Amino acid sequence: MKICNFCMSLTIVLVMITNINMVVSKRHIPTTLDGPFKPVTRRFDSSLRRGSDDLPMTHPRLKMNVTLNFPEQIALAISSPTSMWISWITGKSQIGLNVTPLDPASIGSEVWYGKKSGKYTNVGKGDSLVYSQLYPFEGLLNYTSGIIHHVKLEGLEPGTRYYYKCGDSSIPAMSQENYFETFAKPSPKNYPARIAVIGDLGLTSNSSTTVDHLSYNDPSMILMIGDLTYANQYLTTGGKGASCFSCAFPDAPIRETYQPRWDGWGRFMQPLTSKVPMMVIEGNHEIEPQADGITFKSYLTRFAVPAEESGSKSNFFYSFDTGGIHFIMLGAYVDYNKTGAQFDWLKKDLQNVDRSVTPWLVATMHPPWYNSYASHYQEFECMRLEMEALLYQYRVDIIFNGHVHAYERMNRVYNYTLDPCGPIYITVGDGGNIEKVDVDHADEPGKCPSSGDNIPEFGGVCHSNFTFGPAKGNFCWKKQPEWSAFRESSFGHGILEVVNSTYALWTWHRNQDSYKENAVGDQIYIVRQPELCFKDSKLQDSQQSLPHSAASSHLSQDLSIIISQLIIGVLLIYGLYSHVNQIRFKD
Repeated sequence: MKICNFCMSLTIVLVMITNINMVVSKRHIPTTLDGPFKPVTRRFDSSLRRGSDDLPMTHPRLKMNVTLNFPEQIALAISSPTSMWISWITGKSQIGLNVTPLDPASIGSEVWYGKKSGKYTNVGKGDSLVYSQLYPFEGLLNYTSGIIHHVKLEGLEPGTRYYYKCGDSSIPAMSQENYFETFAKPSPKNYPARIAVIGDLGLTSNSSTTVDHLSYNDPSMILMIGDLTYANQYLTTGGKGASCFSCAFPDAPIRETYQPRWDGWGRFMQPLTSKVPMMVIEGNHEIEPQADGITFKSYLTRFAVPAEESGSKSNFFYSFDTGGIHFIMLGAYVDYNKTGAQFDWLKKDLQNVDRSVTPWLVATMHPPWYNSYASHYQEFECMRLEMEALLYQYRVDIIFNGHVHAYERMNRVYNYTLDPCGPIYITVGDGGNIEKVDVDHADEPGKCPSSGDNIPEFGGVCHSNFTFGPAKGNFCWKKQPEWSAFRESSFGHGILEVVNSTYALWTWHRNQDSYKENAVGDQIYIVRQPELCFKDSKLQDSQQSLPHSAASSHLSQDLSIIISQLIIGVLLIYGLYSHVNQIRFKD
């Protein structure tokens, strides 16, 4: 019996030592320097549902909770390191056969702000406007918005918290106090704490989980990579949204929308966007065609973006800086050809980037160029052929995409070839929308789309077979492509934490892990290599190592686990030693 107790205790110690080894191995965060990585697929968890219905407009997070003249749907957007856009809506939107737009001049656009709570030393004033979504078809309803206000606060101090109220003080109808923090001035030593990246969000129960999980991760900025509300999954009469509009409503005379969903989405996001700037780019669900070729009316009217500030003449593409990061927001649903205005603007914008000031260069566009899922496979190959070489020439570090409702992170790639100086492409179109998560991969038997599938809603069709590499002569790979490092069909969001001019930690959080402490779906340090990839001295900046403090912060919790396990192990070993001596003494 005594020997059995001894063996059991020894087993416990051995298990603890094994656990320590597992903690050390599992907690190691790889870097892109360890790549290219062997492709990995994590299959869809069949215990989960592929999607959920939209929240109803009566849901507490979607319904109007202010009286008519008071601000709602308050949102921030970066204008420059010393200026911030504040937007909101007053008045009630209308929907019906005959609608009369509100008069924007009937209420003012003011922002009171200052550095101390309750003490507003400055007043900013701006513009207001309304828009209408009109359908001259029998049985379809029209919509006109509330009054949309945009005020740009200028002359702000970088890296400073400001408290503000918005509204019209003459009524009076001012909002409750909110606050925001400006970013530090552009510098290779200054970076936002956490940048949240979301695509294809929508307004479902899954969307709620995504936003709640994201809020818990405390972002300092949000990148919203297109397909925001999915208002165009509805008829103009409202009712229930469909996961497939053309399937549910084959007789619709036009791709209809239920515009009140936009208002619900603004209220849904306000707890975040009234404190954290959200930078948006359009997706295909923002097209929302009206008669006479009018498109994107909701997107263009509701959001303030730094287009003019970045030399762009269009809200469909623009750029901005946050600390040592230069962001480029590209439009996939407007002209992207080399002869067009967007390409010309992009070239000038890239030429003006000083990598000694903003070492990191991050681009976004809604549809992915690299995508191994069957959904939207090679859909925007034309855009890739037009723009990829330019982004590669200027050594863009990361490119974020949505559109595909799943997660996928690529190895560094250029022109379908593994390249240590190519960008890291990351698809995060898994925000939780009504169209459900994508699960089919183009490289699986029977899942390769035909060349007639996946026709883009804008631009040409450039589908083609591969002319080199393992997939040569084929439209699809026979296995997961070598440029696809990791893919998983789950809803979630990402967080980018730039450490210094060389290292950035990327973490993808799955919705099903939202109640698990320190759980991550995917995590990697993205490492820039300017000394390898920049031959032009004007573009080159110095390479840095991962600071000990950053590494320590991610290891501290692991060390505490290891130390606690060791202490318990030592105590057990001491107990074993004492136990053995007792046996020997009695014998």
